[in-house]
Amino acid sequence: MQEALTEELIELCHKLGSTSQDLAILGEGNVSGKAGEDYFLVKASGHSMGNISAAGFSRVKFAPILTALDGPDLSDTETKNLLSSCRVDPEVDPQPSVEAFMHAYLLSLEGIGYVGHTHPTPLISLLSVDGCEEIAGLRLFPDEIVCCGPATAFVPYVDPGLPLARAIRSSVEAFIAKFGMVPKTIWLQNHGLIAPAKSIRDVESATYMGEKSARAWLGALSTGKDLVPMTQQAIDRIHTRPDEHFRQKLI
Repeated sequence: MQEALTEELIELCHKLGSTSQDLAILGEGNVSGKAGEDYFLVKASGHSMGNISAAGFSRVKFAPILTALDGPDLSDTETKNLLSSCRVDPEVDPQPSVEAFMHAYLLSLEGIGYVGHTHPTPLISLLSVDGCEEIAGLRLFPDEIVCCGPATAFVPYVDPGLPLARAIRSSVEAFIAKFGMVPKTIWLQNHGLIAPAKSIRDVESATYMGEKSARAWLGALSTGKDLVPMTQQAIDRIHTRPDEHFRQKLI
């Protein structure tokens, strides 16, 4: 199972990390996959998604990472030491990304098996605009609802690592309380996009459509004219239509 998961994550990284996609360059972004109840695989620190190999992933134990979310604040050194100690085999597994905290939390949610985190250029532009939190709750076109959900969870900028994971947890819990579902997309202000999902395909579709959505918003805003986002009634209709649920499984 671990070998198959590693191959899946390598393929996902190569797709999301391709320079033609403009989703992540150099060491940007990370992905993860749940290997079982005890541990998960996550991109190791410093590796490029575009050319990553099996050696670029680390196996990380869930329990100590999730426990840290409810513990005291950690210094940079304490964070590094904790991440190092959480590896399944310190002799084999490289140092995991500092975002292992948020991956552990999201992978612990019901129905989530994979997480993709990218830094799409258009979205970073949008996430640097005043009012981006309000935009996260709006929709411009139907396929955005199908692939990215009825709204996007929003997280104000915080320091990467444990503080970010805690902020993500707070935002996701509020989203679940409101919509009764885990968000398909999460926007990190001045930072990027997270797509937690049941399958690799769903991570890809949410990421690609999230990037398209950002470009659509930037284009609409650049006109200087009044925006006409979809009404809540239209959003709810698309979100609950059986034919859209069927189509979602195919794309």
